[in-house]
Amino acid sequence: MPFVRIDALGTEAGRLDALSRAVHDALVETLGVPLGDRFQVVTGHDGASSTLRHGDYLGIPRDDGIVFVTVTMRAGRAPAQKLAMYRRIAELCHAYAGTEPRNVFVTVTENEPVDWSMGHGAAQYVEPA
Repeated sequence: MPFVRIDALGTEAGRLDALSRAVHDALVETLGVPLGDRFQVVTGHDGASSTLRHGDYLGIPRDDGIVFVTVTMRAGRAPAQKLAMYRRIAELCHAYAGTEPRNVFVTVTENEPVDWSMGHGAAQYVEPA
């Protein structure tokens, strides 16, 4: 059950929805996440009251099409799965939302089963039902 945060410059609902679908589809394809397992916070920044900052780190020229994707998930995925996930997220963000792959910045944070509560104040992955 990954938890995903997507931040993008621009508040167009269609683009934000396309980015949301792109990231979720990539997680389903590359990590085997169940189709109905979609927990996301998608935020569009208007550039005035909120914005995103970016640079050309590692020689990658980014612009205001920048999209930051943060994936929090339980530890244990193989490096090859993560590499495939990064690639597929960039491909689908381009296909669905027109976002240049160079503007797709992805980070992963891993944790343990005890670090999740999906409701009722319980840690469902470690507490008996």
